[in-house]
Amino acid sequence: MKNLKSLALVVFIAFLCYGTVSYVNSYSKSIQPTSFRNFSVSAEGKSVSIPDVAEFNFSVVTEGGKNVADLQKTNTEKVNKAIEFAKSNDVDKKDIKTESYNLSPRYQYYECKTNGVCPPSEITGYTITQSVSVKVRNFDKIGDLLAGVVKNGANTVSELSFKLDDPTQAEDAARKEAIEKAQKKAEQIADAGGFSLGKLLSIEEGVSSPVYPMYSSGRAESSKMMLDSAVPAPAIEAGSKETTITVTLKYEID
Repeated sequence: MKNLKSLALVVFIAFLCYGTVSYVNSYSKSIQPTSFRNFSVSAEGKSVSIPDVAEFNFSVVTEGGKNVADLQKTNTEKVNKAIEFAKSNDVDKKDIKTESYNLSPRYQYYECKTNGVCPPSEITGYTITQSVSVKVRNFDKIGDLLAGVVKNGANTVSELSFKLDDPTQAEDAARKEAIEKAQKKAEQIADAGGFSLGKLLSIEEGVSSPVYPMYSSGRAESSKMMLDSAVPAPAIEAGSKETTITVTLKYEID
């Protein structure tokens, strides 16, 4: 038993010494000059691509009296008609999404009387606004769709933009260029400063992928006037899209 206790004591002391040495080594490393001797470089990479998806919103606004059921029926019929038109022009069901549905009251306000009594406001009717987003993959159909949804019940068309359905490939190309530029810059700085690059400590990334609005219609009345006057559907050009990625590399100085 005495030998066992002695052995246990030796093992305990050994573990205690090992823990102490590990802590001292870690602490010593953290305060070495090399842990503070580092520098960062930043670079930008760009990738130019052709958008493959267009997206726009259309809204149906219906105003009426206090019969909400009738308003909902009228609004729904107009929205469904516009959606069916979009589907008939090569727009897939999965590319049509309801963005918002809003029912709001309209009030009649009365002036206060001479005795200071102010009559309460009164609800005179309701307004329903439903907005739908549409993705278009056949760009030849964009102009017809913008004009057609208005002919089929929409009050406004807005926020047309061009995007990449999957930006991964464009981002990868921009990222690769940014990292290569940053690495080259780091090597040049190290050479000019007379020191060697140590290990890479961290990478930070920022992505800039702008969307360019191209078209927005006015109020419902002006839209209908344009269509009734036989004005042709607008010609739409997608152009190109630039994806930009900025990377910051932090290196240890040897």
